Amino acid sequence: MPETDYVKIPQKRIGALIGKNGEVKKAIEDATGTYIDIDSEDGIVDISPKKDMEDPLGVWNANHIVKAIARGFNPDVAIKLVDDDIYLEIIQLPLLVGKSKNALARYKGRIIGKDGKTREIIMDMAEVDMAVYGKTVSFIGKIENIMIAKEAVEMIINGSRHKSVYSFLEQKQHELKVKEFKTIVGIDEDKIEYRDDFLEDEKESD
Repeated sequence: MPETDYVKIPQKRIGALIGKNGEVKKAIEDATGTYIDIDSEDGIVDISPKKDMEDPLGVWNANHIVKAIARGFNPDVAIKLVDDDIYLEIIQLPLLVGKSKNALARYKGRIIGKDGKTREIIMDMAEVDMAVYGKTVSFIGKIENIMIAKEAVEMIINGSRHKSVYSFLEQKQHELKVKEFKTIVGIDEDKIEYRDDFLEDEKESD
């Protein structure tokens, strides 16, 4: 039986975790087969498995859903983490830019962009959900999509121009679409035979 787990969340996110009339808390419990006990005084969340729990990863999933809400995600987005193919990745900004409040504010501003434009472009082109909250930048999505979004954020932190970041995302988006298409139609790239007869026909017609 999975052991009880504990998560500490910011006071400001306790209300989001509980939800109106406890609806969010109950939805997470139902989706993960767990019991969630929230200490509103110190922000400690106690996650334990129900006796009839069928999913051995229930506590682990609930832990990540709670962490996602703590990092600023809407509960409707965070609960996607019950899917085995969906992951949570959290970047601790102080590890990359230092602890200066001015530096943190400046880099968060670049990551979010004017009127949230950069954040929206990263989310749209990498196909992830993204939250910038406190001293963290977090992503929810498939692992390869998260890695693309994470690299885009790291480019911004390392001083790349937004235009260069958008070009990178456009290229990666194209690669993902091609890969998805090949998977759907069952193409093995190693066995592709490229045809040049169309070019030869075109030359003959000139």
